[in-house]
Amino acid sequence: MNRSIADRIGRSRARMAVGVGFLAVVSGACLAGEDPGTSAPGVLFREGFNDDRLADRGWYDGRTFLITRNGARDGGCIEFRWERGATTPSRSSAARHLFEPSEAVFLRCFIRLSPDWGWSGRSYHPHLMQFMTTENGPYHGPAASRLTVYVEANGGKLRLAAQDIQNQDAPHGLTQGPIRGGYNGTFFDSEHVLFDDDDWHCVEALFRLNSLDPDGEAPRADGIVRGWFDGELVVDRSDVVLRSADYPEMKFNQFLLAPYFGPGLLPHEQSLWIDDLVVATGNPGPELASPDAETAGEANSPGTPPPGS
Repeated sequence: MNRSIADRIGRSRARMAVGVGFLAVVSGACLAGEDPGTSAPGVLFREGFNDDRLADRGWYDGRTFLITRNGARDGGCIEFRWERGATTPSRSSAARHLFEPSEAVFLRCFIRLSPDWGWSGRSYHPHLMQFMTTENGPYHGPAASRLTVYVEANGGKLRLAAQDIQNQDAPHGLTQGPIRGGYNGTFFDSEHVLFDDDDWHCVEALFRLNSLDPDGEAPRADGIVRGWFDGELVVDRSDVVLRSADYPEMKFNQFLLAPYFGPGLLPHEQSLWIDDLVVATGNPGPELASPDAETAGEANSPGTPPPGS
């Protein structure tokens, strides 16, 4: 291994050590006390939103959460309500959750939009949920990172996306296209409009990092981005580059729940609800299971010590 690659790996492990230490502080106790009956192989964490004590279950960087039982699927759900002219919801703040680093992440959650839901009319808003990696710290902003991947809806279509604008000065440069207007990004949209009513819908997404060539100097276009809507595969890509050779030990380790409309883009007051959220290394169970995702991520099960620990 040449010295430059060894140096990059050393820096990556140092960042991971910081993240692992923070994970132990914010969520170690709740993971240790988790009921084994609620676990499944590959599950990194799950959230039923049955009460507002999210901080007790490893969530951080958020203060207030509105839990409602009116219209919830089972028990409770979290409500995000935008007042007129707002960018962020009232009464439910954005929040983050760290998890053990993994090269693949699988998300399942249920989403419901209010009957009067309106879109921004822009191709880049609203945002909803993101994953970040070990190459950034536990409080780093998602909009300018080494890699952020997105799960959201745009104009009624399911959208999976990625950006890496912090890499503009990295030795191997950007992987998600050139910077335009201060941002870059790659979009993976469903072909058809899917969010067109106020029913509960199951959204599932898979991201798997691409590999690197044997000498570690070039990425292979074998990363995976897949999305399902109510169990139907609607986004299917297995030729994606998500990381460059600058980050050979990059892994996903952070989830953000952060609904957001850009300034002036909220059409009117409206709400959305989220319930029964699961983050795993692969498909964790049978509820509206997507068989194609069952082997999505086999590396780094929750019992595997994080690299660099």
